[in-house]
Amino acid sequence: MSLPPSVILTDIEGTTTPIAFVQEVLFPYARRHLAGFLARHSQHPCLEQVAEPRLATLQGWMDRDEKITALKTIQGLIWDQGYHDGDIVSDVYPDVAPNLRRWSRAGLRLYVYSSGSVAAQKLLFGHTGDGDLCPLFQGFFDTNVGPKRESESYHLICRGINAPPGEVLFLSDIGAELDAAAKAGLRTCQLIRQQDGTQAATGHRNAASFGEVAQQFDLPHA
Repeated sequence: MSLPPSVILTDIEGTTTPIAFVQEVLFPYARRHLAGFLARHSQHPCLEQVAEPRLATLQGWMDRDEKITALKTIQGLIWDQGYHDGDIVSDVYPDVAPNLRRWSRAGLRLYVYSSGSVAAQKLLFGHTGDGDLCPLFQGFFDTNVGPKRESESYHLICRGINAPPGEVLFLSDIGAELDAAAKAGLRTCQLIRQQDGTQAATGHRNAASFGEVAQQFDLPHA
C-alpha cells in the first residue's frame, strides 16, 4: 500500500474556487478597469509584449481567455487595486480552507500552480471570506514555469521544490492538466465540483471536495 503524499499541488479555478467567481467577478472587473490601467501605466514593462492598439489586443486576449503572461500580469495588477479597495473578496469552496489548514498542521507541504500570475494567486488566497490563506502555502507557480498541459512543467516544479514526483499529489478539475502531471510521475485527483458542472476525466481518481481527497489518499481531514 502506497504512503500518503507529502506534497499537495493545487490548481485554483474549478478546484479551490468556483469558476463563476473567476468568470463573473474577476474577469469582468479587469475588463472594466483595463482602459484606466493603460492610461496610468503606459510605460509598464509588461506592455512591451502587447501589440498596438494595446487596448484592443488585450481585450481580444481576454475574449479568448488566452494564457499569456503579459495579460495575466496586467489582470493581477488590476485585481490588486480591487482587493485593496475592498471591491473584491475571494470565494473559495467551504471545504478548502479547513482542509488546507489541517494538512498544513499535519506537516504537508502545500503549493499552488495556476495560469493566473503568482501575484494574482496571492491576492486571491490572501483575501478570502475564510481569511488569509497565503501562509499555508510554501510556494506559488504560474505559466512562467511552463504551460499546465505540458509534463515538463511538472518536472520543473518537482525539481524546484525538491520533491520526488511520486510524493506530490496534483489537484485540478482539468483532465489534460492531470494527464500532463501524471506523465511526469505525479499522483493526481480530479475535483468534480457540481456547481461548475465538471465532467469526469478518465485515468484519474476524482473527488467532490477536499475532504474526499483526504479520505482517498489517507490524509488528515476536517
